[in-house]
Amino acid sequence: MSRRAIALTISLFLLSVFPAVAQRNEKQSKQQQRSRQAEESGKALKRILDEDLLYIITDEERAAFNRLQTDEERESFLENFWLRRDPYPDTPENEYKDEHYARIAYANDKFASGIPGWKTDRGRIYITFGPPDSIDESMPTGGTYYRPFDEGGGVTSVFPFEKWRYRYIEGIGQEVIFEFVDSSMSGEYRLAMTPSEKDALLHVPGAGLTEYEMLYGIDKAERWNRDYATLGPGLGAPTRRNQFDMLEQHVKAFTPPAVKFKDLETVVSTKLSFNLFPFKVRADFIKVTESQVLTPITVEIANKDFTFKEEGGIQRAFAEVYGEIRDLNGRFVRRFENLMTQDSPQSLFRQFLEGRSLYQTSVFLEPGRYKLDVVVKDRNSGNMGTFQRALIVPRYQETGLASSSLILASRIENVPSRVVGGPFILGDKKVMPNVREEYRRQDDLNVWWQIYGLKVDEATHKPSATIETLITRNGQEVRKIVEESADLSGAAQQMTITKTLPLAEFEPGNYAIQVRVTDNLTKDQQVSQGKFVVR
Repeated sequence: MSRRAIALTISLFLLSVFPAVAQRNEKQSKQQQRSRQAEESGKALKRILDEDLLYIITDEERAAFNRLQTDEERESFLENFWLRRDPYPDTPENEYKDEHYARIAYANDKFASGIPGWKTDRGRIYITFGPPDSIDESMPTGGTYYRPFDEGGGVTSVFPFEKWRYRYIEGIGQEVIFEFVDSSMSGEYRLAMTPSEKDALLHVPGAGLTEYEMLYGIDKAERWNRDYATLGPGLGAPTRRNQFDMLEQHVKAFTPPAVKFKDLETVVSTKLSFNLFPFKVRADFIKVTESQVLTPITVEIANKDFTFKEEGGIQRAFAEVYGEIRDLNGRFVRRFENLMTQDSPQSLFRQFLEGRSLYQTSVFLEPGRYKLDVVVKDRNSGNMGTFQRALIVPRYQETGLASSSLILASRIENVPSRVVGGPFILGDKKVMPNVREEYRRQDDLNVWWQIYGLKVDEATHKPSATIETLITRNGQEVRKIVEESADLSGAAQQMTITKTLPLAEFEPGNYAIQVRVTDNLTKDQQVSQGKFVVR
């Protein structure tokens, strides 16, 4: 056989073999990809137990979950987990679940230090039992402290601490007190087993003595031999709990609460209408955990589009708001509905018509794709309008920089610490989104944004980041602001950035805004952008 014939034979052989090999490799690659996806899905579901549900899942439920074999079984378990705790199963909302994730969001915003807020002791108590009925004492910077009589009296110096009081906790009792101490001065408050843990002079001989010790000349070292955590007897307070009482309270506090609600039935049947009543809708996304995203949905209606009726010198209008969220398979996820009421005195009515009215509801959604439908009805005229859009809820990974939606607001206000959750409340701020993103020159441009995953310096227990805010018009820089995280209050692994810029010097036109955060420790960057109009 000639060399040419041999070469041709080899070529034909290779051509017949390579497709089979390629097909086999492609099949193996797909199998490996499916295997990796299944593994990642299983890990994500496991993380929900180890993070989202860590403080409320019972040992029996955890054992049952660990026996499950497939992701379908695990997803069904999680659905039933929440249904068992739903206090009002005849409504589409699960109030228990919403409250739980609202507490996680609050803990992450308020208690973060070198670790996420939900991992801290204050976060754990807050997530488990909600806000305390009172904060009896709070010394965020520590300093000179006059002990109460039941702690021995006398003057000492203390680390930063807080004392929370709950009037009643089921399973624990009445007048439950938790004391948190920041003995490392890093911003992380730890649950104290004894009141002496806040004493910065505890181990300094002759300093910070109790009145009992000063009166009788007793060495402070003898506190270790007495009840209730090295305090010594208190003047005028002969009765006090011992360490075993405190230990029992802490054990009960760290025990998941009992399941009260077992009714699993809920049925929803709704039909939306289509019509003409103008309104705008905005959806924002704010990280709570890797598996849950706080999603505020804001509806904005121009006041001039309402139909008003006069009642006793008051112009009054009503709008019925109804919305549904479904997954891409059409499965019902959430429903919300409310009645907006707008009143204006006749003397201010013309000015009132120039404004806008807002309605907001916040829902907790898992990362993924959904469909949002909203219908609004003007009750006085019967006119209605509809809105439909896709909701793409982002997945926030445990590591790496990420950010919330960049919210351009008409107003941002501080709220009292006792206000937790509710429409427009994000942490300690009331944020009123400007859904139309239109401003007048006499207005302020208000910006709210959160950044996640900043690296914490091991020495300072704080992040180091540069925040650049750039406003452009037609591609030309109009305003640039550069700040360092050290100059901002509340700098932590999760950081909230708020900014207010007067628009008096801005010419009418279209503008773009960009906020860029650079992690100076890792050099990673996160950028968010938005647009607004100045009239």
